[in-house]
Amino acid sequence: MTGIVLAGAVAGIGLFLLALALQRPQTRGSAAPVALARMDLERSRQREDVDTARFNGGRYGRLGSGTESRSDRQLQAAGLSLRRQLDAVGIRLPAGLRADLSLIGRTVETHLAISVFGAALGAFLVLVFTGVLISVIPALPVSTPILMAVLGAIVGGALPSVQAASRATVRRRDFRHVVGSFLDLVSLNLSGGRGVPEALNSAASISDGWAMVRLRECLQVARLQGVTPWFALGRLGEETGVAELRDLSAALELVADDGAKVRESLAARAASLRRRELADAEGRAEARSQSMLVAQMLLAVGFLIFLIFPAITRVLSS
Repeated sequence: MTGIVLAGAVAGIGLFLLALALQRPQTRGSAAPVALARMDLERSRQREDVDTARFNGGRYGRLGSGTESRSDRQLQAAGLSLRRQLDAVGIRLPAGLRADLSLIGRTVETHLAISVFGAALGAFLVLVFTGVLISVIPALPVSTPILMAVLGAIVGGALPSVQAASRATVRRRDFRHVVGSFLDLVSLNLSGGRGVPEALNSAASISDGWAMVRLRECLQVARLQGVTPWFALGRLGEETGVAELRDLSAALELVADDGAKVRESLAARAASLRRRELADAEGRAEARSQSMLVAQMLLAVGFLIFLIFPAITRVLSS
């Protein structure tokens, strides 16, 4: 009876989620505002997708390049359909996850498709394992496979987000390091008599690393869109979750007309970034030293157990 109740609950939840995904908002009496809102949402979504997919591991993005594989296109199509359903009911991914995806060069559609595939694969693998376990241990309740399948689906669906957050943490740290070098280069260009926009463009053209290329593309898009470079840098900081870019945008917006103060501010910010990176590096080194110490202690304990085990067995057997 418990298994039947749980199976019915899972089926009911699945039907409810399906109906919620297929539901369309009513547009009677307000067709024009709703259509404009949809157009704005679609335009912002496309801009986010282009900014996210422009870079992928230091290479230019796959969107519109014609180099994407068949599996990538299938994932993109499946994820696009799922994202449209979620947008129709007003469900969006958290801002932190979107920033992580922007840093690792993965679109929201691809991430949604990978998450759904991971959830299905996790549920299937756990269901097969528990089925084999029940065949070996018949005393297990019938509801065990269902509960384990739900748990496997949750874990499988969450793994892509965890992996994206882990990769984005490393990339965000590298991005901060590049931002510190970028500030030094901008300060040097300002010392040479260049204006703030020219100094930003010149500093961003020094390197072809993925972070510097992203800064350069951000400044070029700002010039094409007719917005200020500091506004574009602030928007990039919001999209990637790099707080240093937002601080740089605010500083340049406040003192863009005073070159001397800009140089002093940028030099101070670069020095502060270097001190913070040094403190983070020392913290990571200390954490790794502590982990090595724990590993050495475990090895010592194991060696002592290996030495005294024969004596203990001899005493117990006598």
